[in-house]
Amino acid sequence: MDIAQILWTIAVWLVPLVIAIVFHEVAHGVVANWLGDPTAAEQRRLTFNPVRHADPIGTVALPLVLAVSGAPVFGWAKPVPVDARRLRNPRWHMVLVALAGPGINLLLALTAALLIAVVASVTGGEAGDVSRFVVSNLINFVRINLFLAVFNLLPVPPFDGGHVVEGLLPRSLAWRYAQLGRFGIPVLLLLLLVLPMLSPQLNVVGRVVSPIVFGLADALLRLVGLGG
Repeated sequence: MDIAQILWTIAVWLVPLVIAIVFHEVAHGVVANWLGDPTAAEQRRLTFNPVRHADPIGTVALPLVLAVSGAPVFGWAKPVPVDARRLRNPRWHMVLVALAGPGINLLLALTAALLIAVVASVTGGEAGDVSRFVVSNLINFVRINLFLAVFNLLPVPPFDGGHVVEGLLPRSLAWRYAQLGRFGIPVLLLLLLVLPMLSPQLNVVGRVVSPIVFGLADALLRLVGLGG
């Protein structure tokens, strides 16, 4: 891959990823603030300035390496702080806060699909350099947002799906289940790296997440008149 191709790959993957993960985190903080917890606002995290959310590894280094290597691009930002004790109904409101991140990602994916249709309509389907760059970003934006939504809904702490499970379990079990969140990074590495190396059958991302993401992406593109 030459330098021009590397720069192109970074541009059409990193920009959509950063926007998607920033919106994901801000959505958590906004909903928490609505429901009584102003912690994110107090720490100036209810902003779309990516610098306030950037994680050196998850937002920059890892996505760059994945993009250049041709692997599926994934990343994360610094979690927006949420204090469940300050929510008006900590148990159930925490479920809503958790669902806000994947929810905004699904909305962004739909919005990007609609914008692709608009660009195609305006350009008449002609692939100039600018329109090709815009459409490439939007297509990747659809895929990244869907991936973030589906992956974060895995029912494992500390992912958003784990918080949803906590809200549904009896309180005694919910507390014990939540303790798994202390092992967030090891769990992430286990799902993304270790299990796929042990056996293709254990590749949760490849066998569970990716098929759902590609299926949803195809459905969205067909919905706006693109794809087969």
